[in-house]
Amino acid sequence: MGRTVPAVTRALDILELFLDRPSLSAPEITESLGLPRTTVHELVTTLTDRAYLIPTPGQPTRYRLGMRLFQLGSVFAEQLDLAHEAREVAQRVAAECDETVHVAVLDGADVVYIAKVDSTHPVRMVSAVGRRLPAHCTGVGKMLLSGLSSDALDARVPRDRELPGMTPHSITSPARLRARLERIREAGLSYDECESNEAVYCVAAPIYDHTGDMVAAMSVSAPSLRWNGERREEWSELIRRGAAELSQRLGHRPPLP
Repeated sequence: MGRTVPAVTRALDILELFLDRPSLSAPEITESLGLPRTTVHELVTTLTDRAYLIPTPGQPTRYRLGMRLFQLGSVFAEQLDLAHEAREVAQRVAAECDETVHVAVLDGADVVYIAKVDSTHPVRMVSAVGRRLPAHCTGVGKMLLSGLSSDALDARVPRDRELPGMTPHSITSPARLRARLERIREAGLSYDECESNEAVYCVAAPIYDHTGDMVAAMSVSAPSLRWNGERREEWSELIRRGAAELSQRLGHRPPLP
């Protein structure tokens, strides 16, 4: 195992600040990261010289993300068809149930939404592509955690540390989470019963790629006022079909019975 390089880590920390803000000045970067002013100046100058940041006129000078990051992101997007395919399948699923449909991937112990299609109902789940949530609090997240090996799960969700909750219904016990994940593996479906939002229910199913690895999960989310036993069953089957279609688009072939 190699070691991390502090200067590179700090440069990446600077770039990641722009995930939440369109532009920043050097003083704002200094305050946000707690780095010396000279260090921030050197790093920002280097990132600007390499076109990772672009300066904009003003006092003080402000910076925004540069073309090099767009180029790298474009290469990444060309190599990853998941987001594009996910949007198309999610649109069809959402058209059938008229509820919010998400597709998410696992990033550490969190999920990140890569596709979303909204319900047309005036009362619906509020979320956004790119949003990050604790995996253990969501239907898609628990589904993705259920696909990990025991060692990989332990690395993301330690057995000796209580988990943060988002609502009173969130699972905060590592042991209870592992028991739930075992049931999810057996059922092939995962439910969020007001665990990430006190007024929202969700059912999620796994998405596999051509290697057979679980690479994402798809869910239908609905306010509690539209969730009942009949719709739970209906949407569970719908999300199974949607996830299977997306898996097929990614080259997955289920094993023969």
